Parts: sequence; C-alpha cells; structure tokens
Amino acid sequence: MSLDTQQAPVALTDEELTTLDAHWRAANYLAVGQIYLMANPLLTEPLRPEHVKPRLLGHWGTSPGLNLVHTHLNRVIKARGLDAVCIWGPGHGGPAVLANSWLEGSYTETYPDVTRDAAGMARLFKQFSFPGGVPSHVAPETPGSIHEGGELGYSLSHAYGAALDNPDLLVACVIGDGEAETGPLAASWHSDKFLDPVHDGAVLPILHLNGYKIANPTVLSRLPEAELDALLEGYGHEPIHVSGDDPAAVHRAMAGAMDTAVARIAALQCAARQDGVTDRPRWPVIVLRTPKGWTGPAEVDGLPVEGTWRAHQVPLAAVRDNPDHLRQLERWMRSYRPEELFDEDGAPRAAVLACVPQGARRLGATPHANGGLLLRELPLPPLDRHAVAVDKRGATLHEPTRVLGYLLRDVMAATADRRDFRLVGPDETASNRLQAVYEASGKAWQARTLPVDEHLDPHGRVMEILSEHTCQGWLEGYLLTGRHGLFSCYEAFVHIVDSMVNQHIKWLRTTRRLPWRAPIASLNYLLTSHVWRQDHNGFSHQDPGFVDHVLNKSPEVVRVYLPPDANTLLSVADHVLRSRDYVNVVVAGKQPCFDWLSMEEAKAHCARGAGLWEWAGTEDGTREPDVVLACAGDVPTQEVLAAAQLLRRHLPELAVRVVNVVDIARLLPSEDHPHGMSDFDYDGLFTTDKPVIFAYHGYPWLIHRLAYRRTGHRHLHVRGYKEIGTTTTPFDMVVRNDLDRYRLVMDVIDRVPGLAVRAAALRQRMEDTRQRHHVWIREHGMDLPEVADWSWDG
Repeated sequence: MSLDTQQAPVALTDEELTTLDAHWRAANYLAVGQIYLMANPLLTEPLRPEHVKPRLLGHWGTSPGLNLVHTHLNRVIKARGLDAVCIWGPGHGGPAVLANSWLEGSYTETYPDVTRDAAGMARLFKQFSFPGGVPSHVAPETPGSIHEGGELGYSLSHAYGAALDNPDLLVACVIGDGEAETGPLAASWHSDKFLDPVHDGAVLPILHLNGYKIANPTVLSRLPEAELDALLEGYGHEPIHVSGDDPAAVHRAMAGAMDTAVARIAALQCAARQDGVTDRPRWPVIVLRTPKGWTGPAEVDGLPVEGTWRAHQVPLAAVRDNPDHLRQLERWMRSYRPEELFDEDGAPRAAVLACVPQGARRLGATPHANGGLLLRELPLPPLDRHAVAVDKRGATLHEPTRVLGYLLRDVMAATADRRDFRLVGPDETASNRLQAVYEASGKAWQARTLPVDEHLDPHGRVMEILSEHTCQGWLEGYLLTGRHGLFSCYEAFVHIVDSMVNQHIKWLRTTRRLPWRAPIASLNYLLTSHVWRQDHNGFSHQDPGFVDHVLNKSPEVVRVYLPPDANTLLSVADHVLRSRDYVNVVVAGKQPCFDWLSMEEAKAHCARGAGLWEWAGTEDGTREPDVVLACAGDVPTQEVLAAAQLLRRHLPELAVRVVNVVDIARLLPSEDHPHGMSDFDYDGLFTTDKPVIFAYHGYPWLIHRLAYRRTGHRHLHVRGYKEIGTTTTPFDMVVRNDLDRYRLVMDVIDRVPGLAVRAAALRQRMEDTRQRHHVWIREHGMDLPEVADWSWDG
C-alpha cells in the first residue's frame, strides 16, 4: 500500500457524498432484491406476489452495514491507489458482497451470464439461495472472497494470515459483534503482536456493532464506550468510532475514519521501514455502530424491526400471502430510488460507480483473493540430502520429526527472500523436534523481549501462539492468498480445530468445481507427540481421532498418511508440500524410531501407499500366506515386526505376510476414494480368506469402516487404541490396548486354523510374558529388557 502519510482526512464534498450515497443505496437495493425477488428486478411494474420467491432465505440485518463498508473501502482504495482485500466476517451478509461485486463488474467478468443490465440483475436476484443458484453466505463462489463466514470466529485470524509477507496489501476485516463473542475471534486480537510492519501488510479491523445476534443483544454493543475502548486498547489498537443512523452524517464520519486509519497505517509502516522504528505499532481499529437492518422496515405487524434482532434474516416473511407485507416490500425497495441508480437497461449509472476502483484494485477482482494465481512452486531440497542411512533394517534409531526439521530448515532458507513459507503451531515447534528451522528463521514476535528469550525475531516466519484456532486461521489466510505452510500440532489437541478444518475442506471441494479459482497450496498438518508416546502427559494427551474426523469428509480433498520411519516421513512431507487443493494429515512420532527403509525404498513405498514388506515375512512364494500381519503407524509397525520375528523363531513353518500401510485411504474401494485400491489389488495384498491381524495407530473401528465391503472383511481383526491410557511406560501403553507383539502373536494362534492346538504352549508363553511385564514395570519403572533392548534381527 502507499506510504504517503501526507494525505490527511478531508471533509467530503457534497458531490462525493452524493456519489457515495448512490453507491450505497444501489447496493442496498440489490441486497433486498436478492432476498425477495425472482422477477421485475427494476420495479418497472407494480410488485405482485408472483414476482416474489416462494421461499424467502437470506439475511438482511448485517447487509446495509457491509454495503457501507464496501462503499467506503472503494473510495479510499481508489483515492490512494491501494491494493486491498476484505474479509467479511458476518458471512450472513452474502447479499451485500454479491451486490457490490455485481456493481463493480467483477461478478459479470467471473460469470458472464450475469450481465450488468436488467436481465443480469434478474438472474442475480433469482439465483440467490435458490435451487441451482448460489449460497446465502460469502462463499467460494463469491469473487473477492477468501472467507466463508457461515461459521463465526475466524475472520480476524484469516485477515492476519493474508497480511503476512504481503507488505503492500491492506486487509480490511469486518467483524460482526456476534462473531466477536467467540473464543477464536477473541484470541485472534493478539495477532497484532506477531505482525511485522516491515515485511507484512496491514490489517484494519472494522468492528461492526449493530447490536444483535439472531435473538439476543451482543455483548460488545452493550459495553459503555470507555469500557470498549479500554478493551481494544488493551489488545493494542487505537479505536476510531463511527456511529449513527443518519446516512449523510454516517457517510461523512466513515470517510474521515477510513482516511484517518489508512494514514495512520501508512505512517506506522513508514516509521518501521524507512526510519527503523522498532516499537510495536498500535494499529487502528474502526468501531462502526449502525442499526441492524438499517434503512429496512421500521415496523412489521406492529412490532419494531429496524434496529432490533427481528431484522436479522427476512423482515417481511409473508410477502406472497399478506398484501400489507407486499406493499411494505415495494415501499422499502422504492425508497432507494432505483430509477436514479440504474438506467433504462438496468445498468448502474455513472454516479453509482464514481467511487469504484479499476481493474485488479476492485475488491472482487484482486488476485489476493484467488491466491492460486500468485502461487509459486516451493523450492524443496533433494530428499537424499536429509535421508538417513539404512545399512541394516531396524538397527538404528532416529527421531523422524527431528530429521524432517532439517528439511523444513532448508525450505525456510530457500524462501528467505521471497517469504512465502510459514511454519505455525501452538508453542510446540521445539517440543515436536522441529527446532532446526530456527537456523533459518526465528519466531515472529513484536512484543517485549527478555534476555532469557530464545529465537524471537520481529521478522521471523515461525508462528507460535497457544491457540490452535489462531494458528489454523493464520495458515488458512496465508494459503488462500497464494503461499505455503505447515501446521505442527500435538495429535490430541488438533481436535480443537475440527470445525475449522471442516470449513476449509468444504471451501476446497467447492473451489475445485469453479474453473476460475486457481489451485492453492494444500493445508498440511503434522500431528506428532502422538497417542503411543505420552510418557509424562498421560491420558489427557491421548486421542488419535482426528484421522477419523477428516476421513469422514470429501474424499477428493482429504489425505491421511502414517509414515513408519524417518525416510518415509521425508518422502510424505515432500509430497504434501508439493500438492495442491488438499488437506493432508501426516501422523509421525517425535521419539526415537527404528529405520526400516532406505530413501529409495521409502519413495517407492509411499508412492504405492500400501505394500508388502517381503523381507519381514516368511513367505517363500510357493503358496499363499497362512496369515497377514498388517500395520499402519510407527509404533504399530514396530510391534508387528516384533511379532513377525517371534513367529519366525517359534513357528518357522508358518507363512507370514507383512503389509505396511502409509496412505490410509488405500484401504477404501477405488470407487469411494481416488487413492482407494481396486478389489483385485486389495485381495492380492490382503487375500480373500486368510486371517488379517491389523495393528493400527488409532481407533480400530476406523479400519473396519474403511474395509467393510472387502471380500475378506470377516477375516479382518484390528488392534488399536481403545481409549485406555495413563502415564506409564511406552510398551505398557500398547499392552494396555492389546496392540503389543505378544498379543498379536496370540491373535495369530487364535485365528489361523489348527494353531490353537499345535501352538498352545507358545500362546501360554506369550500370555505369561504380558503378565511378567505387568509386574516388572511396577517394580522397576521401565519396560522389560527384551522389549527395551529389542532390535530387528531379520
């Protein structure tokens, strides 16, 4: 954005006031028309019931305030030559944003059949919340949008994510006062402590206080102004107030507020970028108080509407059946004087468009709201540079995420100048063994520092705040505006963003069907500090269910990977960081883990997604296996290999096949998921009639759900986490959940025909070992020596 600090606020001329009000009235007219009309868009004839939609859907209450903001953003963008994007937090205000996009022409450019004339206006009206049309929210279908506001709370964190590493961008963010009551929004006010005035753009929050939610007053709207100011100032902002219900007065006040805010932002950026000022800026925030449902019906059926919660959705609900409502609707729409706003053909008149910027500076046309247009390939290092040597399988140990940390360090270094990669997480980068990234970038931090602090850097690109919601919002905003990133989180607590990831998955699924939306970098989760190694945290930190949650979602968007060692984690990370338009979930441990595959083997295995590890089994190729030992996840893989070793030693005549699954969606049928296996491939790997003992990282019923339609499902027996946890030894966790090697051997004996009698002594020995383990750990506080010192002897 411009660094010109000399443009002080100036009073609007009467002509400017007239054109701004014309634009605002036109947007209001179009917003009402979308909610109600399916014909007669210009009211060229008296309104009749058949002109009105049979089902009235949408939200009027917030729309006039959003139209006011859009109108005045247009003015300041055009006057100062700004590059800007706006996040519309009150997502119910879809009619307003659609109206403004149509007025400025970006909607017609995106959807040529919705022309800027009477026919196009009629189509705009009818399609809104109509079968085969467009949603009532500010959705992916809306030009200029990167935020579906249907679920409230994420607008401000999205705005800050968009501003990161976008030094010339102004991100306006309208926050509804209902949304302001949510926890995610409340936490995201702290984002200003991470915004770098040198390398990042600016966020201009606009707190829109119209007083009501669906049926109740809002908290912030009822605070005395001094108390609200104290709250916002405590968050690090300088409030600028605009309030009223007289349009002319509000227009003048809003223009002055916008000028003041933008000039203050420019001055703060100039001080940091040119004068070297390092003090944390106190950024402006606009507090806009206008009535809910402003300019709509004052009363309906004798009850107050404008300025109350009754204006939230459709103020006149019986227009087709109630002649009084129909007359009120016509008076309401004609009060905007549409004949002054649109010509005889239905096109906006010149005065209506006088404040609208040109080209890519229009809010509906900015490439920052279609981030794939700006996306560059991520410079990823060759995997061999970070591969661990595997001269002998299962003989060496590495912490997989620590190995990954060095790859991420190289990505940070390679993007130091272009600044388009961020690592986010809730205070866990070092805990998750990714601290090598600090060699290339510190942690973003604008607040006070102390001598004891480490790795804090006002220009850093590692983002840590103990709010998973804020981390997720930052990263989503960053990705949606054309950059790359990774979200590292403890496995148990990523559930905090369950609902947020739902929304992002829905966004991606929708954009895949919009040819004008360019693909963006995938949202990548690294889930570590996982369920099987919570040695000091215990039960509260044990929950592997995020995978179940994600796999319920759109199969064309979601991917889940469980790499079993360091090299497979590197291969998976390389893949997900290159991918587009996915939500990728990678589950990998941070504790020492055996190395099983060389880098070349890891690449091939990850490309397959699921494969037979011939070196681990005892098949000789002359007959079908007697049993399949399958595994997914690092700890289950170790237990399966330990079980296979016991079977080789004690039942050498048994033909054991070992299968490892990295891409969990491979278990689904190919018709249900793009990564799914055909029945032919699945049956070839798992057989149709042999027992399959499957050791899985998470809840065992997920595997049954994925494979229930397979021919051999009745032979499938899954071991996994059974919600039995505590603070205990690593091996005791698998014993408590019946995932341990001894239990797996017992499962084989129980399910392979004929073994129950022949191997009864071995089964008893396995059970005795489990009992010995139970006594041992309570006496010694550590695992049995044969477990703690185990290694693969294949």
